[in-house]
Amino acid sequence: MADDERLIRWSLRDRLERAGCEVIEAATTAETVRGFESGVDVVLLDYCLPGTVGFELLDKLRELDEDVPIVMITAHSSVDHAVLAMKRGAYHYVAKPFELDEVVLVVERGLEMTYLRRRVRELTSGDKISSIVGESTPMRKVKALIPRIASSPASTVLITGESGTGKDLAARAIHQRSDRCDEAFVNITCSALPATLLESELFGHERGAFTDAKSRKQGLFEQASGGTVFLDEIGEMQLPLQAKLLRFLEEKRFRRVGGNAELHADVRVVAATNVDLRQGVREGTFREDLYYRLAVLTIHLPPLRERVGDVDLLVAFFLERFNRQLGKKVRNVSADALKLLRTHPWPGNVRELRNALERAVLLSDHETLTAHDFELLGQTSIDDTQFHLPAGGVDVRDLERSLVEQALERTGGNQTRAATLLGMNRDQIRYRMQRYGMLPRSRSKSAGSRSRSAE
Repeated sequence: MADDERLIRWSLRDRLERAGCEVIEAATTAETVRGFESGVDVVLLDYCLPGTVGFELLDKLRELDEDVPIVMITAHSSVDHAVLAMKRGAYHYVAKPFELDEVVLVVERGLEMTYLRRRVRELTSGDKISSIVGESTPMRKVKALIPRIASSPASTVLITGESGTGKDLAARAIHQRSDRCDEAFVNITCSALPATLLESELFGHERGAFTDAKSRKQGLFEQASGGTVFLDEIGEMQLPLQAKLLRFLEEKRFRRVGGNAELHADVRVVAATNVDLRQGVREGTFREDLYYRLAVLTIHLPPLRERVGDVDLLVAFFLERFNRQLGKKVRNVSADALKLLRTHPWPGNVRELRNALERAVLLSDHETLTAHDFELLGQTSIDDTQFHLPAGGVDVRDLERSLVEQALERTGGNQTRAATLLGMNRDQIRYRMQRYGMLPRSRSKSAGSRSRSAE
């Protein structure tokens, strides 16, 4: 926060700290630059700061780090002045006198913007594997294998591993290290959609192909031509659609639902599964020829219990992320809490650890997390000894609906975070919202849309 008026700095600091922000004050241009270089997430910048003229300081800060949102504060409330500041890269513009709550809202939005920008930069940086956290021997092998697979001309890759091990991150790393990195990466969860809708999502449909087909629609294979399609939970795909997928993988040709024209799409298909596809082949639920076509190149992601040495790294990674994302100031994790996290079996793997850290950071009022902040771990473990079926039984559908409703209520309707609380992804929770009539009718058709990264 840079302003030459001490009273304004005091008022802003007091209000922002009560909102959970850590504030660095500056009264001059030199102090502002030093504070900025120490690492900040949002800047409140006075237009008339001593030692600078006009937008000189704005330009300098933008040169140092263009990802940090800069909010200009000035007594000049003309529209022209505001437009000029925005054109030169300011994130927002606040005119004196201002409401403190308004400034807090702008800062909170700026913090969210910083998180999103840095996340995007992290995922598109030179080291595409940096988003996969882990230095244990199993993860070193995975990281060494990804570049070799990415550079291979093979058009199919199979990623195996339990739920929550990070198969989606591995798929993105393969795409980003490949020569397809400048083209689209799209993903879809096969278990999140009925078979008929999944076919339409993958191959597209013609107008009138079914009741709600009001117009022609391109499928994901068309949209991602030249890029990568990630098919998560491939083991849940129905047999008739497996046959169509196999034909596409062999010939790179397909027909839209309800269409006769042969279309071509050049995509790499990365499939993932948390079940044993070979067992599915033996049981007749998965095509043997499709299995061998998918498993040209295979990566197995180890469960967290087999790489306990990575727990501390993951804790530090998620702690930094959630502090920034949630506007908190949790700096440390106590020794007893770390011992608990290292010894917990983590049946939900990295996703469960992430959820536990997010919940602990969100609810904590202290700078250090203790074992008490993770007391729910023992209650949420997927263990037969923790859950007991009532004598009168239970309707699983009612239970599922209730859990979805509770998760949405707890997260204020944020579907992505609600899905995280339930160990799902956004596609899966939207499918259940549609099933139980929780989506507005006008939006229900979008339940099958492919998931998009932003988390």
